[in-house]
Amino acid sequence: MGSIKQFQVTFDCADPDRLARFWCEVLGYELPPSEGPASACADPSGVGPRLYFQRVPEGKVVKNRVHLCVRAGTGLVGAERLAALEAESARLTALGAVQQRVLYADEENESCIVMQDIEGNEFCLD
Repeated sequence: MGSIKQFQVTFDCADPDRLARFWCEVLGYELPPSEGPASACADPSGVGPRLYFQRVPEGKVVKNRVHLCVRAGTGLVGAERLAALEAESARLTALGAVQQRVLYADEENESCIVMQDIEGNEFCLD
């Protein structure tokens, strides 16, 4: 049995096109041709996973069991890392995201920021 090397992340949502456009802006992805009632976005370099957005009738009611971590502070530590995360949070807030809380660095972990996308899905800036 071979190992799987590619995967996509699927979002249940109310407005697939709007959510796909949001995540394309967040990640620098591109919108491929429309897929009817669903939408997608893809990494133009082909390295990152494809994101797929499908319309469902019910709204989001509980915390995500899986979330995306947007690597905005890779290689940075301390105040420099926090400044990069806060700048990215401001950019994404302008796109409609909501900053939930800042988790400041401690003895074990570096800082990260918990966010919500335009449909309330949690994600982290780390």
